[in-house]
Amino acid sequence: MAQKREFRKPRVEEKDEFDKKMLDVRRVTKVVKGGRTMRFSALVVVGDKKGRVGMGIAKASEVPTAIEKATKAAKKAVVLVPIIDGTVPHETIGKFAKTSVKMLPSKKGSGLIAGGAARTVFEMAGYTDISAKIYGSTDKINVVRATLNGLKGMRTKEQVAMLRGKSVEEI
Repeated sequence: MAQKREFRKPRVEEKDEFDKKMLDVRRVTKVVKGGRTMRFSALVVVGDKKGRVGMGIAKASEVPTAIEKATKAAKKAVVLVPIIDGTVPHETIGKFAKTSVKMLPSKKGSGLIAGGAARTVFEMAGYTDISAKIYGSTDKINVVRATLNGLKGMRTKEQVAMLRGKSVEEI
């Protein structure tokens, strides 16, 4: 009796739809009875450069593990943001804690005029022409959260018209 041998299928690398960018890795310490325990905290922003962007923060005892966990968390927290001709539909201010990020639409060809962590969020979302200014705390985590809060609150003309039950021309 000849038995068939089953072989494993070759491992297929799955193509990731999101680009990821690690913004920050911090060494955090917890003081316990026996001394200090060191861990690492990672901040990762993911996006497809077509209007979807998310952020994730995770802690682990090693840096690569923390980055991997943060990337997973970021992919779960992806939000859809409106992009009109490479810029934002209207002026807005995103707030989180003591951080405010003011976002202004720009003309085609003006480029990404933003600093710090906000620039990374705009790049990952797919914006090409935008002006932004950070007020208050410039902590990377707070800036990313404030930027995402501002982007989430944006509405296109079509969305506003639909909410009000009117046509785009009436608005």
